[in-house]
Amino acid sequence: MQSLTLEAEVRLEVSQCFRSLATSADNAERISALQKLATYLDNGAESPTSSAQRAEFGRTHYSRTLHLLIANISAEWLHALTAAQRTELWDGLFLHGPPEQALLVLMEGLGALSPSVGLDLLVSILETFLQSGRLAELLWSYCQGAGPSDSPQLRESLLGNLAALSDLTANRLYPHNKVLFLPQQYYPLLAREMLTALERTCQALRDGKDCSLTFVAQTLGKVCIQGHSELLFAVMAPRLSSCTRSDMVWQRVCWKLLEKVPERWLESVLTGLVLAVNGPEALSRIIGNLVLKNKKAQYVITYKLILLQYKYETRVLRILLGYLAMDPERRPLLIQVLRSVCQAWANPSAVRHTPLEQQLYVSRALLLCVSLLSDKELHELRPELLQCLLGGMQSHLDSSVLRIRHVGMVVGECLSSRMDATGTRLKFEYDHNEETRELLALMTPLVGENAGPEPDPEPVIAVNSSQEANGASLSLQDTLSQSNPEPQPPVTQPDSDLDSDDDLTPYDMSGDQEMSEARPPRYLRDCLEVLVSSEDPVRVELSLRAVEDLVRKNISTTREVSVQLTKVLLYMVDKYSIAGFLVLKQAAMVALAVTDCLPVVQYLTTEFYALNYSLRQRLDMLEVLAMSARELSQPIISKGGPSEGIATVTDLTPYPGDDPVHWRQVVERRIQSKTRRLSKGVTRPPAKVTPNRYAPVAGYFFFPLLHNYDRPQATFDLLGSDHLVLGRLIHTLGLLVHLAVNAPIASQMGCALLDFVWTVRYHVDQTVRRGVLFAVCSVFLSMPSHNLLQELGEQLLETRTWLADVAEGDPDADCRSLAVQSLVLLDKNLRKQLDPQAQTLQS
Repeated sequence: MQSLTLEAEVRLEVSQCFRSLATSADNAERISALQKLATYLDNGAESPTSSAQRAEFGRTHYSRTLHLLIANISAEWLHALTAAQRTELWDGLFLHGPPEQALLVLMEGLGALSPSVGLDLLVSILETFLQSGRLAELLWSYCQGAGPSDSPQLRESLLGNLAALSDLTANRLYPHNKVLFLPQQYYPLLAREMLTALERTCQALRDGKDCSLTFVAQTLGKVCIQGHSELLFAVMAPRLSSCTRSDMVWQRVCWKLLEKVPERWLESVLTGLVLAVNGPEALSRIIGNLVLKNKKAQYVITYKLILLQYKYETRVLRILLGYLAMDPERRPLLIQVLRSVCQAWANPSAVRHTPLEQQLYVSRALLLCVSLLSDKELHELRPELLQCLLGGMQSHLDSSVLRIRHVGMVVGECLSSRMDATGTRLKFEYDHNEETRELLALMTPLVGENAGPEPDPEPVIAVNSSQEANGASLSLQDTLSQSNPEPQPPVTQPDSDLDSDDDLTPYDMSGDQEMSEARPPRYLRDCLEVLVSSEDPVRVELSLRAVEDLVRKNISTTREVSVQLTKVLLYMVDKYSIAGFLVLKQAAMVALAVTDCLPVVQYLTTEFYALNYSLRQRLDMLEVLAMSARELSQPIISKGGPSEGIATVTDLTPYPGDDPVHWRQVVERRIQSKTRRLSKGVTRPPAKVTPNRYAPVAGYFFFPLLHNYDRPQATFDLLGSDHLVLGRLIHTLGLLVHLAVNAPIASQMGCALLDFVWTVRYHVDQTVRRGVLFAVCSVFLSMPSHNLLQELGEQLLETRTWLADVAEGDPDADCRSLAVQSLVLLDKNLRKQLDPQAQTLQS
């Protein structure tokens, strides 16, 4: 009965105040009404109203009061108030009442008011609301359990306004938004208010009071799911890490906070926290054993951030795996992660279909897991690691991508070294770079959470060529010479023996070269004889270096021995470690193919599918054919003349006495070089028209390579395991089509190439897919538009769909880029062909 009387009394007084504000013409009466309403607020001043009356006012009438004020925000009597009265009576009603209701009404008012003085006043009140710590009061009221008994809809609305306040104000106030409402200012402010609420919670727990962290956890999750976790944890993570270092109450509060985050938002919270903390120790103190209590947290930490996401730095992997390895209860999850990573790393399908960046990320995770294992765990997991090593290395070394093979080599070396520290270890020869050095450094765990990255170990580089060996010896000699400078010649003493040879300075013979009795051959047949029968390394090298020049100078002799010499060069191996052997060999074969084109090209294209050739030899054939076609397609350069496209203008003018040009011409040339002209005719003679030597023979290069590609040989399976040769073949065919542009046979070549690559467009190997897309680009560039539309008319829609799928979903970045280029070229050709037809129909 007493409560009903109190409720009726408060309702009556508030109604009188509302009536005065709405209808009274006396400003004094309005001020009195505002003062009466202010007495129901807990503003720190002495108030005649009881706490029960203030509670009833806040529960029932506070929101109505604020809505009434906003409805009269443009009234004249409001502007008649002095600045002090408005701050105390008007602004105070927003700043000293229940903060959750005030925030909701303010945000609703911002959305309802049009740009005006009233809107500016409301924005100013919202700024003061945020700066005066009202957000901390709001959060703390829910921590105490003293918050309103709100409905789920009301709480969701409050969470939405808290998390999206920056976006809501930006949409409403643009372009006159306030700095405080920007994300870079608001979310750090919200983080500090959340820390204040957590600090009050810790103090309350020490005093023996119960608190609830549900609303704070919901706010944290809501902000993180909207993409602001970085700004939030940039403030919270260092403070939480510091407070939990020696305070167990803070640790329990942090653990409970993370446990109360709703599962649908937990992933974004954990991801932001992992990215913000400075080490696994800090993460362990903040989240405790959450990974053991919450299945969603376990999935995120042990699977998603390691096997599904690969955009993070190695530091994230160190933090996650170090967190799992720190506690004995969590170490079984580390073993679980290791098994999953081993399975992913050794999966041949994953090696073929996942991006290279993801494979590197998984390789880093594997090495870090192995480095964190104890000797006992390593002994128990040895069979599984050995199976992973054998299967994974086979998959990586079979790849046609060099970086993937290098990753397999490095991981194989590290795993074999960790599993058998004293026994036989794997050792590969590869070029060390930043990527491989980073992988090798992962086997050395960092000490302490604040330990910086250790310097990369200096690997032992295996030298596998004489050129590299010479380079290594020179660099070593330079290092020794810098550290140990040459001793100065001794000063001869007056009483020394002047006839002694010991005092003479030795002559520097470091630059001397040994004179060879062998001379370069002068005839092509002599070169052929040396390459076939000689065992003298010097004569063989001299002959190999002289072949190209002799072939180009002696055309008649070349045509007599071209096929025989090509066969000798094709079978030739570098058994004498000749510097630049592959370059010299290919240059000689290209010269033969250009000089005596048809016999040499027919021999190479026929032998490509023959038996008993190694993959290296087949790749050499394709390389020689591509280089020969490129040279034949270029214009002939006259002997001694400048090459096409090379600048021949020089800024230096010879002395007139030495220059045969008359001095008038010298002056005229200087005037021409210093004079600017808006328009000028042709000052250089047009390029001399030369026949395209490749166009008549393009079919001999191209069509024989399309024969027998689907017939597996005893040592060669083009559509089976020899992915590297298939990718190189398709790339070479695309280049041959591209070089035949404007040739009559280009359309026929393009159609044949499209028919060939269409069957392998979904190949598992990324090198083959790159070759297919390069071939498609070449066809679109080389075929005339009308022929392209005519030949692809039935398959046009399917081709566009395939290219769009590759551009969007192919795991290889180069394939996606080539697919986009192909789509652009296809659209350009179609537009070029269809626009004239449309104009014809309209006319």
